[in-house]
Amino acid sequence: MEISEKIVKFKIPILFLAAFSLIIFSVVYVAPKFLDILKYFWPLLLSTALFLATVAAFSRITPPVPEESGEGILDYVAGQHEHEDLLPPVLRAESVEEEEEGNKE
Repeated sequence: MEISEKIVKFKIPILFLAAFSLIIFSVVYVAPKFLDILKYFWPLLLSTALFLATVAAFSRITPPVPEESGEGILDYVAGQHEHEDLLPPVLRAESVEEEEEGNKE
């Protein structure tokens, strides 16, 4: 009687273990073999490995980028245009405002 009482006490963990074992067995039985997966995906795996090797090689070859290298473009995008004098007169902000004021009058 002691064994049946212990089985009843651990009924839920035993059911979970049996279900988990059945799932693992069915996945292993139904799943394709590892070599079949490798045969199917070898071009993707090879191209990814070559890409990562190229990235690693270029990261060692190229010099480090200074931290302030992107500040000019960030200021330009943020609207702080220091180089407006390089734009043609048609695209300058004050010429557009002057044309709008001239059209209102």
